[in-house]
Amino acid sequence: MQKKTLSNTDTNMFMIIMSLAWPTMVEQLMQTAVQYIDTAMVGALGTQATAAVGATTTVNWLINSSISALSIGFLAFIAKALGAGNKEAAKRAVAQAVLTVLVVGSVCTVATLSLSGVIPAWMQVKEGIRETASKYFFILYTPMLFRTATIIFGTVLRAAGDTKTPMKIGVIVNVINVVLNFLLIYPTRPMFGGSFLMPGAGLGVIGAAVASAIAFAIGGILITIVLWKHPNISPKGQKLAPDMQILKPCLRVAFPNMLQRFGTSLGYVAFASMINSLGEVATAAHTIANTVESAFYIPGYGMQTAAATLAGNAYGAEDEKRLKKLASMFIPIEIGLMILSGGALFLAAPTLVQIFSSSEEVITLGSTVLRMVALSEPFYGFSIIIEGMMQGVGKTKEPFLFNIIGMWMIRIVGTFICTQIFGFGLVAAWACMIAHNMFLFVMFLICYVKGVWNPLHNKAGSSAV
Repeated sequence: MQKKTLSNTDTNMFMIIMSLAWPTMVEQLMQTAVQYIDTAMVGALGTQATAAVGATTTVNWLINSSISALSIGFLAFIAKALGAGNKEAAKRAVAQAVLTVLVVGSVCTVATLSLSGVIPAWMQVKEGIRETASKYFFILYTPMLFRTATIIFGTVLRAAGDTKTPMKIGVIVNVINVVLNFLLIYPTRPMFGGSFLMPGAGLGVIGAAVASAIAFAIGGILITIVLWKHPNISPKGQKLAPDMQILKPCLRVAFPNMLQRFGTSLGYVAFASMINSLGEVATAAHTIANTVESAFYIPGYGMQTAAATLAGNAYGAEDEKRLKKLASMFIPIEIGLMILSGGALFLAAPTLVQIFSSSEEVITLGSTVLRMVALSEPFYGFSIIIEGMMQGVGKTKEPFLFNIIGMWMIRIVGTFICTQIFGFGLVAAWACMIAHNMFLFVMFLICYVKGVWNPLHNKAGSSAV
């Protein structure tokens, strides 16, 4: 009888995990599908167009990941508050999230638009495509306030267990983006054997930027409306003045995560800058490989969101048994998913690269680095889950240290030595990236085995949030 009860509990927990994870996976799948379509559409314009769009991609990661890291503080606080049954504290935290969107979104808008003219030069983009890359970046970041709202409010909704709403809005945004891409990138042209004349603006790379900007603005408006009408965590009636009782614990969790995201994303910028210096073929292959690879991380990051939310709930309820059970269920699910996705990536790499480029050099180089990284995906999946659970319970200092050391001491230093001193190419740079991922696996494995990830393992650590 005891065995049957345990089985039922496991089944219920598995269903809860998947009910939270699958909408996030679908949302990320749609975002990645649109990224595939964007890259393929722009890629049809030639290698220079692909390089112009991809040259500032890592700056995009830097900005978005820093904002996303800030939202982790709200996720940890809200998930813990709801786990403890304190809805009032959760609503106050949501009001502070609204205030954060207004402040951070405004500051980021000014900063990104002001620097748009010099960022391509910092990224060592070739002279011939700098102007296009600069215009693309400027347009893409004009709706920065709306993009900030999408990131932070999406995390707030997921912290409350609502992963379907961000998914639905993501689908809408992506459909709008694709339709506008189709109309803005290409000129008016005949279709269906010449029987239909498809109108088009013929704006090329600039058209792709305008399409994305409009879609981002619509997404930000929609998710704000949904949050305001939410039955459980609506900030309606709450004060928007700074509330330090909420902000201090949120920032205590968010600050190390922000430093981590900022530091690692800045590392991505340095990494991409060194790759850009290798020439257009390496830049195009790197951009396409990153785009292809991102689809195969969807299972990992979808599960990470569920892990963070459920770990925060268990922590708020001070249920150590449930917290440990969650870890023992998430890890094998995650590794299994990443083995499947890594195997699929290894087999399909050449076919996928061919979607975005007809250049034999780009296809060969992109396929090689993708097959290299495919072998490391299960190890990276373990790191993703443990980091997600640590974020959910407010333990962000250790992940910060692991990621900064791995990025700068292994990936960046290694890539600099390989590419700038010894003259090796993209393959060596991606080998350094894989070494970084393996370092994270080892560090998070040690963290898990020693129980450092679990604040309830030592009651003195339960004040982290």
